[in-house]
Amino acid sequence: MAVHILGIRHHGPGSARNVRAFLEATKPDVVLVEGPPDADGILQWVTHEELKPPVAILAYQADDLEQSVFYPFAEFSPEWQAIKYARENNIHVRFMDLPMAHHFAIEKEAREKAKAEADVDVEADENIEPSGEIAINNYAIRNSVEADEDITITIPFKKDPIAELAAAGGFSDGEKWWEHHFENRVNNEGIFEAVTEAMTVLREIPPTKTDHREALREAWMRKIIRQAEKEMFRDIVVICGAWHVPALVNMPKQKDDNELLKGLPKVKVECTWIPWTYSRLSFFSGYGAGIQSPGWYEHIWNHPNDDGTRWMAKVAQLFRSKQMDTSVAHVIEAVRLAESLASLRHLSKAGLEELNEATLGVLCMGETIMLQLIQDELIVSNKIGEVPAETPKPPLQLDIEKYQKKLRLPSTADWKDYTLDLRKENDLERSIFLHRLLLLGIKWGYKTEAGGKGTFKELWRLQWQPNFAIEIIEKGNWGNTAEEAASKYVVSKASEAASLQVVCELLTATLPAELPAAVEVLIQQINNLSAASGDVIQLMEVIPPLVNVSRYGNVRKTDAEMVTGIITSMTTRICISLPAACVGVADDAAQHLLELFYNLNDAVNVLQQPEITSQWQQTLQLISANTNTAPVVAGYATRLLSDYKLLAGDELVKTFYYAMSAAAAPMSAAAWVEGFLKGSGTLLLIDNDLWAVINDWVRQLDEDNFTQVLPLLRRTFANFTSPERRKLGEKAKQDTTAGPVTLQIETGFDAERAKKGLPVVMQLLGIGP
Repeated sequence: MAVHILGIRHHGPGSARNVRAFLEATKPDVVLVEGPPDADGILQWVTHEELKPPVAILAYQADDLEQSVFYPFAEFSPEWQAIKYARENNIHVRFMDLPMAHHFAIEKEAREKAKAEADVDVEADENIEPSGEIAINNYAIRNSVEADEDITITIPFKKDPIAELAAAGGFSDGEKWWEHHFENRVNNEGIFEAVTEAMTVLREIPPTKTDHREALREAWMRKIIRQAEKEMFRDIVVICGAWHVPALVNMPKQKDDNELLKGLPKVKVECTWIPWTYSRLSFFSGYGAGIQSPGWYEHIWNHPNDDGTRWMAKVAQLFRSKQMDTSVAHVIEAVRLAESLASLRHLSKAGLEELNEATLGVLCMGETIMLQLIQDELIVSNKIGEVPAETPKPPLQLDIEKYQKKLRLPSTADWKDYTLDLRKENDLERSIFLHRLLLLGIKWGYKTEAGGKGTFKELWRLQWQPNFAIEIIEKGNWGNTAEEAASKYVVSKASEAASLQVVCELLTATLPAELPAAVEVLIQQINNLSAASGDVIQLMEVIPPLVNVSRYGNVRKTDAEMVTGIITSMTTRICISLPAACVGVADDAAQHLLELFYNLNDAVNVLQQPEITSQWQQTLQLISANTNTAPVVAGYATRLLSDYKLLAGDELVKTFYYAMSAAAAPMSAAAWVEGFLKGSGTLLLIDNDLWAVINDWVRQLDEDNFTQVLPLLRRTFANFTSPERRKLGEKAKQDTTAGPVTLQIETGFDAERAKKGLPVVMQLLGIGP
C-alpha cells in the first residue's frame, strides 16, 4: 500500500502536466483531491462533452445564500486534470477538504458570537469579520468575494513563503521563481519530492499565529486518507496545495485528529456547476489564489514547446484585427529579442515577461498603451466556460437560460452591445426580459440612451458574471420564472416602501418589464401615498418620471391611462400649493426648486394635456406676479410665461424693467436674471429691449455691488452654450453708446401742463434762476 502526496500550485499548467504524467505512470486505485466533499456527487459531469472549462463548483447553504463559495477550475488546473483522468479511467476520485457543511456552520457560530459580545448593534456590524474574507482554501472564492491564500494565515513571514525562497534564489517575486523551477521545468524527475522538501523546511519555522480552521482542514484531509487506507486501496494519490504536503506526509496520531474534529457543527449544503471566466480567475479580480495570466497559461498548456513564435503570431493577429500594421518580420525580430533576453537572464526559455518586453520594443514601438490590449485580450483573455443544460439547477435559472437561448442572448465574458427596436417583436421580448432581470438585481445588462428621435429604441451592454449564479438562486425564492419572481419581488418592495419617490422609481423600472399585477399594485400605492402627502416638493420630484412612464403606453402597447389620471390629480395639487411654497425660500432651497420647475415644465410639455398645461400656466402667472416670490424662481416663471407667449412685447419689457430697477436690491435683481435666463440666452440676442435693460442695469452698479453680483452673473452666463456666450460677448463689445432705456407708459396725463410746473420744481431744487 502506497500513499503519494503531490504538492501543486493551483491553476499551474506545469503542475497540471506533472500530475497527469504521474497518474498515467502510477495508475492509482483512488485519487483524493483538495476540494469540498459536498461536491462529490457532481464529479460525474467532469467528463461530459458539454462541460468546458473554465467552470466552477458553486457550493451554497440553501437556507442562507450569503453562505456560498466558488471552486474555479481551468483546463490547466492540476485538480481538474486529476479528476478528469480518474473519471476517464474509471478510478475512484473524491474531494478531501473540510466539508463546506462544517465551514458554513462554523462561520455562522462565529458571527453570532461576535454579535452577542458587541455593545451596540453598529459596533457589532463593524467587528464581524466578513465571511467573504475568510480563507477556506487556496483556491476557493467565498461569497462572490475572493479569499486570500490560506498560506498567508499560518506562517510567520510578512509575505508568502514562496517569496522567501524566491529572494534566496535571486528572484524578485515568488511567481517568477515558482514558474522557473516548477512550471517551466523540462526534467520533472523528483519534482514532487522537491516540493515536499521545500515546504517541510518552511513549516518547521515556528508560526506566529496558529489558525484553527487550517488545523481542522488538514485533520480532515488526513481522515480521508486513513479512510481510503481502511478501504484497502493499494495506490492512493493525493493532490493538494504545496503548503499542506508536510502536514499529510507526517501524520499525527489518529486519536488527536478525531479529538480535533469531534462535535463540529453542520448545515445542509447544495452544489452545482456554473460557467467561470478567465478574468475572474486572475489576480486582477481580487482572487487570492488567482494567477496573473490565465490566457498565457492556457497557451503554454496547449503548446508547451512553443519558443514564443506561436505567441507572437497571436499578438500579430490581434494587432491586425485592430487595423494595426504588423509584418512577419516584426514577429521574427520579437521572438529573437525575447530569446536573447532569456539568455541574458540565464533562463532556459523566454517567459511572458521577456515576450512582453520584446513586443513592447518591436511591435508596439515603445507605446505601452498597446500592451494593455494584449493584457486584456490574450494574457488574461475573456474566455467563459460552458455547463451542460442537464446539470442540477434551480427552476429560475432554467427559465433564464431558456429565454437566453430563445432570444439569442448568449452569456459572454466580454461586453456585447445590442440596439433594440421595440417595434420588432423579438427585440421587444429581449427588452422585457432584460428589464425583469434588472428588477431582480441581476445586472447582466446596462441600458444607455440610444441615438435618434423617439422612444422605440434601447441600447444595451451585456456582460455575464459568474456570481450571477448565486443571485439567481437567491431570487429563486420569489418564483420559478423570471416573470413570476420579478412580479412578486416588486410587490414586496412596494409594500415596504414608505416614500412616494421610491415607489415611483419602482413603477418606472417595472412598466417596461410588462408585469401587470405589479404595476397595478404600484399605482395603487402611489395613489395612496400622494393623497396622504402634503409635501409639494416631493410631488414635483415624482411627476417627471411618471410622465416618462406614461409615454410607454404608445411604445409598449400598455395601458397608461391610470398613470395619466394620477399625474392629473397630483399636478392639480401642485398648482394649488406651489405659489405659497415659493415664498420665503432660502437661496439653496430656491436653486433646488428651480431645477424642479425646469423638470416639471418639461414634463408638462411632453404630456401635452390641455387641462394640465392651462393649470400650470395660471400657476406661473401667480408666482411671477407675487413680489415675495424667491427672485430666481420669479425670474424663471416669467421666462416660462414668455416661452408660452403669455408675456411679450411692452408687457415683458415692463416686467423686466421693474425687476431690474434701481429700487431692487442688486443681489435680488441678479437672482431674477439668473432665473429668467435659465436654459438659454438666445432671448437677449433677439430682443434688444431686454438686452438694453440688462446692459443699463449693469452699468449703473457701483463697484461694491458689482463685486457682489458678479458670481451670480458668471454662473448665469456659464450655463449658456459656447456660441451663445460668443455672440453675447460680441454684442456687448459693439454696444458702447447705449444709454438708459426710456420706458414709455401711457398714463393719460397732460404734458403741456406738466411743463409749466418745471420752473417751480427747479427753483425748489436750487437749480433754477
